[in-house]
Amino acid sequence: MPVAALLVPLVLLLAWSLAARHGLLPDQILPDPRVVLQTLRESAASGELLEHTLVSLQRVAVGFAAGAAAGLALGTALGLSRTLRGLLDGSFLALAQIPVLGWLPLMILLVGLDEELKVIVIGWSAFVPVVLNTTQGMRDVPPALREVGQVLTFDPWSMFTRIVLPAALPAIFTGLREGLANSWQTLVAVELFASSEGLGFLMSWGRQLFQLDLVLVVVLVVGSIGFVLNWSLGRVEQRLRRWQVSAA
Repeated sequence: MPVAALLVPLVLLLAWSLAARHGLLPDQILPDPRVVLQTLRESAASGELLEHTLVSLQRVAVGFAAGAAAGLALGTALGLSRTLRGLLDGSFLALAQIPVLGWLPLMILLVGLDEELKVIVIGWSAFVPVVLNTTQGMRDVPPALREVGQVLTFDPWSMFTRIVLPAALPAIFTGLREGLANSWQTLVAVELFASSEGLGFLMSWGRQLFQLDLVLVVVLVVGSIGFVLNWSLGRVEQRLRRWQVSAA
């Protein structure tokens, strides 16, 4: 990470510390950073923070994996088949305009407030961007590349794996990264709404007890994990691109 990227967080932290030290903001609005750090240490030492974090990560892993797999399958089919795209494109785009949390009332009626609700909503939040970006990536393969495959007499499978898929890979990973970010954000929202464990629940619990230091601890953890997840997926994409170049 460039050093310049740390400038804004450091300035904000300094301003926060000065405001807390000089009493410019009451603790009920913004606790002292030292109090937040102490709460972080205590919740980590007790194992409470780790327990709720693992629950949230498991939910995201299951929901994102299911949503991304289904999204890749449908996006690939839509990108390769004009007929299927003509049948489903308009309907899917209309459904995609509905916010993820807008499905919550219907989902609650269908599956209740149990674990299935969280996995389905998280999966849908990943499904939509993966479908849209995968479809667009498949459609945007330059005709010249397809012509190369035809000149080399590639069969349909070779055309897909050696021409279409590598060309669509950047768009596919854009969808995956957006889907993963959506999944992580949706997780916190749905845990705030209906959960008895997880980071979203812990944040809601801290708010109910007016423990804003605990709320800020969860905010820091959520932001840090989201950054790491996005960075990790970006590294996977870089490795795949490097492999493609070396293989070519």
